[in-house]
Amino acid sequence: YEVLTEFGRVADRHGDAAFAQRCQTEAATLRANLERHGWDGDWYRRAYFDDGTPLGSARSPECKIDSVAQSWSVLSGAGAPDRARSAMLAVDRRLVKREAGLVQLLDPPFDASALDPGYIRGYVPGVRENGGQYTHGAIWAAMAFAALRDSERAWEVMRLINPINHADSAAKIATYRAEPYVVAADVYAVSPHTGRGGWTWYTGSAGWMYRLILESLLGVRRDEDRLTFTPCLPRSWPSCEVVYQFGETTYRIAMRQEPGAQARLTVTLDGVVQAQRAVALLDDRRTHVVDVSIGPEVFTEPDASHSEANDYAS
Repeated sequence: YEVLTEFGRVADRHGDAAFAQRCQTEAATLRANLERHGWDGDWYRRAYFDDGTPLGSARSPECKIDSVAQSWSVLSGAGAPDRARSAMLAVDRRLVKREAGLVQLLDPPFDASALDPGYIRGYVPGVRENGGQYTHGAIWAAMAFAALRDSERAWEVMRLINPINHADSAAKIATYRAEPYVVAADVYAVSPHTGRGGWTWYTGSAGWMYRLILESLLGVRRDEDRLTFTPCLPRSWPSCEVVYQFGETTYRIAMRQEPGAQARLTVTLDGVVQAQRAVALLDDRRTHVVDVSIGPEVFTEPDASHSEANDYAS
């Protein structure tokens, strides 16, 4: 759905109205089908086998839930809001393993089921995509929580997968057994190797981690020739600063949370309020001061009628 909508925008900007319309039409059809056939009751299914058996369903013997479908129901905007939030609560409850310091891609791992999901079962249970932490997916989960304005869960997931936090004690170093200054592509999730880092120096996960921190959490995003701001800061942070370099020009961005203010976002550039709440980038070799004032935002839990929401509350 995300790819269709984004390519539709690209086609529109290149004057290909016919292909842009086709992308929009196919995206709308896909979204309706996802809601009609992909919802499992508390989260979204991952796929279907050739015989019609669902994968990533509560009734699946293995891979009852997969984080990718839940995160992208939020990130793409395709999921119904109440369902998407319920789905992310299911991720929090079923896949975020706080004691082990990791976020599983799916659970339970594939092992002996009659239906074959493909190469993923080539990994032993709990390793890489087969029920371990596949860091791409863990980062997408943090991004999804941030997109829901759930700053506490977003930052918690980031802290869990941040490699430096796997090396702040001798015991953790002995468990993780990988470099704490680079992102690991995966972390094992089954005893006796639970919490052990897998492939490191893996640029895909590192790139997504960078985007998570800068764009989803600090909320600084470049949109062509301007910066937009959607901060999702921890409640315990009264303020923070980002120094953004654009060519030979420096933008010093100061963000402040205003706990007593109404929910709002105010952006000023060199003391001038920006009506669009964005800053136009200009490489004039000067230093510019950007102030971002953030009012409180409340994350609303899913409808309590969902069983996952009830389980989480209890």
